[in-house]
Amino acid sequence: MPETRPDVIKQGWLQKRRQKVIEEVERNRRGDYRVPTWVLAVLLGAVLAGWLLLIFLND
Repeated sequence: MPETRPDVIKQGWLQKRRQKVIEEVERNRRGDYRVPTWVLAVLLGAVLAGWLLLIFLND
């Protein structure tokens, strides 16, 4: 039966989180990184805003 004590649960969560971070760092060092979705959304918004400014300010 798995442990249900809060300290054991927290320790398990911390180990899983640490392992995820280690795996992400290793992927980034290999060059297998991805651009976060929020960065792509901001970039798309900036491009659209610039395009709209060009359309409306050149009239």
